[in-house]
Amino acid sequence: MSLALIALTVVSGLVDAICYLGLGRVFTANIVIVGFALAGAPGFSVKGSLVSLAAFLVGAVAAGRLANAFRGRHRVPWVRAAVWCEATLLGIATAVAFAAGGTPPYPVIALIALAMGIRNGTMGRLGVPGMSTTVVTRTLAGLAADSRLASGTDRRAARRSIAVSAMIVGAVPGAWLVLHHGIGWPLLATTLVVAATASTYRERA
Repeated sequence: MSLALIALTVVSGLVDAICYLGLGRVFTANIVIVGFALAGAPGFSVKGSLVSLAAFLVGAVAAGRLANAFRGRHRVPWVRAAVWCEATLLGIATAVAFAAGGTPPYPVIALIALAMGIRNGTMGRLGVPGMSTTVVTRTLAGLAADSRLASGTDRRAARRSIAVSAMIVGAVPGAWLVLHHGIGWPLLATTLVVAATASTYRERA
C-alpha cells in the first residue's frame, strides 16, 4: 500500500501546481483561499474558489457513500474503486482542458475538486498514520512533534519524510509543465499515474 500512497502524494503535488498556477490560485477545499477571494485579493477568483469548495465537498460525500457500499468487504476493492473514480474524473478534466485550449473552464476546476474530495474522503476512512497524501503541513507537524528535538521517538519519520518528498517531486515538474505547456499535460500525467495506481493496487495479506 505504501507505494500506492506515495504515487498519490506525487499526484497531489502535480494537482497543487495545476490549481495554483493554472486555475487562478484555486485550491480544493481551502477556506483561507476562499476568504482571500471574497476579500477581493488580486489574482483570486471568488467563483472559482466556491465552485472548487462545493465540488470538493460533493466528492467527499461520494467517498463516504462508496466506503459504506463496500462495508464488510475486503478494503482492496473499495480503495481501488475510489482511485478509479479519481482517475476517471481527472481523465475527463484532461480532455476538457485540451479541448478548451486557452482559458480553462470552470468544469475543469469542478472535476479536479471532485477527484480530490473523493481522495481525501477515502484516505480519511483508510486512516494510514503519517500518509495523508494531500496535507503536507499536517505531515510536517507530525514529523517535528515526534522528532528527538521534541523529545519524541521519530516514530514514522521515514514515512513522513517520504510523503513530503513525494509532494515536492510532483510539484516541481507540475509547475514547470503548467508554466511552459499549460494545464493539459500535467493533468494527463496525473490521470496516468492515478490509473496505474488503481490498476496495480494491492495489499499484503
